[in-house]
Amino acid sequence: MVVPKELDVHKNSPAVELRIGIPDVNGAIKNLFRRREVGEFVSGALAGAMTKAILAPLETIRTRMVVGVGSKHITGSFIEIIEDNGWQGLWAGNTINMLRIIPTQAIELATFECVKRAITSAQEKWKENGCPKLQLGHINLDLSFLWISPVAVGGAAAGIMSTLVCHPLEVVKDRLTVNREAYPSISLAFSKIYKDDGIGGLYAGISPTLVGMLPYSTCYYFMYETMKKSYSQAKKKRSLSRAELLIIGAFSGFAASTISFPLELARKRLMVGALQGRCPTNMAAALSEVIHEEGLLGLYRGWGANCLKVMPASGITWMFYEAWKDILLADRPQL
Repeated sequence: MVVPKELDVHKNSPAVELRIGIPDVNGAIKNLFRRREVGEFVSGALAGAMTKAILAPLETIRTRMVVGVGSKHITGSFIEIIEDNGWQGLWAGNTINMLRIIPTQAIELATFECVKRAITSAQEKWKENGCPKLQLGHINLDLSFLWISPVAVGGAAAGIMSTLVCHPLEVVKDRLTVNREAYPSISLAFSKIYKDDGIGGLYAGISPTLVGMLPYSTCYYFMYETMKKSYSQAKKKRSLSRAELLIIGAFSGFAASTISFPLELARKRLMVGALQGRCPTNMAAALSEVIHEEGLLGLYRGWGANCLKVMPASGITWMFYEAWKDILLADRPQL
């Protein structure tokens, strides 16, 4: 075969290489997970999932007691659930609970860490360069926010953000826990609530939830960070053991839950009140109804069961969260 001169390849001609650039997907994924924000998000999700899997029975008992279903005592409620639904009844609504807690905990902890760092960084810049000022005519206002606690702001932001995103899952979970016959599955619960009450039904109790979340979330994160820092300084430790994190997390959950429990009670009543044929119109009405029927002590009905659930849940969550952060963020840049 005769080769045209234009295409004739000489022996001494250099070899021609054709290279095609292929995106390094594995490298991109590794770099993504090297980011601190992503590591904190994943750590929160894993910590929440592991905690809920362990403590689902306590959540079921607490919900029943708070909304006034069945026995008023922990032991009695436990026996009633076993007799009516067997052992699996203790995990009623656990699937939706897991679907709820994974994004909730991930969003909450990641938001807390992100906002806390942002506020801290801004305050450091203000100390160096001066605080921002606002001039209104002849009046100069010094917008000094150095007194604001980054931990408190981060805690409040974390609670609000996670609530706005994941509240419908909380509503469905409570309906499944309280009345399994009316809501036999997650998909049917969503469709039934939406059909009966529209999108507002999925956000039933959102107002008291947000109001209650502010003191709870702010106190919860503030107590944890303060206790952890104080204890570390007292013991002259740079890092704490898992057992120490467990105890500090448990006490922070106890303090925050005790302060905000009446609002939690009102929130639960608003979310599931329709099941009992009488739903309070707002948070004040729900609180008034409880006081009228059971007195002031009624505002803390189920508080013992709530603490029984919140304290280990809080402690275990922080223990797992710090453990996963140590694993996922070990020797990685603070981006």
